[in-house]
Amino acid sequence: MKQRSPTLEGFQTMFRLPSLGLAEIAWRWSFGLAAAVAFAFAVREYLSTLPVTAGEMLLLRTRQPVLMLQALARIFQGSAPRAVAAFLVLTLTLALAWIVLASLGRAASVKAVTEYFRGPVSSNARFSSLFALNSLRVAIMLAATVGVAGAVLAAKSVSRPDNPSPGAAVLIFWLLTILIGITCSLLNWYLSLAAVFAVREGTPAFPSLIAATDLCRTRSGSLVAAGTWFGIAHVILFVVASSAVAFPLGFAEVLPGGMVFGGVLLVTLLYFTAVDFLYVGRLASYVFITLPKEEATEN
Repeated sequence: MKQRSPTLEGFQTMFRLPSLGLAEIAWRWSFGLAAAVAFAFAVREYLSTLPVTAGEMLLLRTRQPVLMLQALARIFQGSAPRAVAAFLVLTLTLALAWIVLASLGRAASVKAVTEYFRGPVSSNARFSSLFALNSLRVAIMLAATVGVAGAVLAAKSVSRPDNPSPGAAVLIFWLLTILIGITCSLLNWYLSLAAVFAVREGTPAFPSLIAATDLCRTRSGSLVAAGTWFGIAHVILFVVASSAVAFPLGFAEVLPGGMVFGGVLLVTLLYFTAVDFLYVGRLASYVFITLPKEEATEN
């Protein structure tokens, strides 16, 4: 009996079930588009509340940078509370929408991958568990944002006007930011792994976290191997996409700006499409790792 490779199974699933990748793209891009539209609408409504006098319009029409800045300072004066309130409402609304969509999308994708490996299975997914796990992911992102703001303050405290030290400030900021990014990524990965058990076994959020911890302890090698290979594939994809973007940018002085922008946008969309397919393949690898050993072997 030969042990099947979880990493290979993940890559095979990614190509054999393209509908999973398309479904992942559907809910992720739908949310991204809705978030962009909501943000644009909020900015438009906020700008429409700003009073503009005839004198300020006159300063703006002069096209002189100094006068235009003076006019903008007068227009935006006292409007910060409205901007903060709008940002908080928009952020909370989008966060709730993402939690619901991510929970539904993860339940469907894990169930489909499990059926691919094991055949038809009954739906045991606990939406409340997925809702709790994704809420924790949002909380982690919020904590990371606050942490980056704290890194800025910490770096600023090192370099004071009476004793400037820009090098130390930059070093402290980047070290703290990298540490926050690594911690946030690991916690986000851990919660994503726990979601597999919440869907497949129908366990509550806390037992799903315990099951994910046990899996990390017993199958750490397989998890690291799958994450490493898919990470390498992601890096290669990023390098290829970065090189491809340079092609339309190289014709920026020859082609119209719209064509150059369209080329860059096309390469960017293709890159994010491939990234979503890689995410589905990595998820399939993790689902395969959670299977009993007798189901993960081949004659």
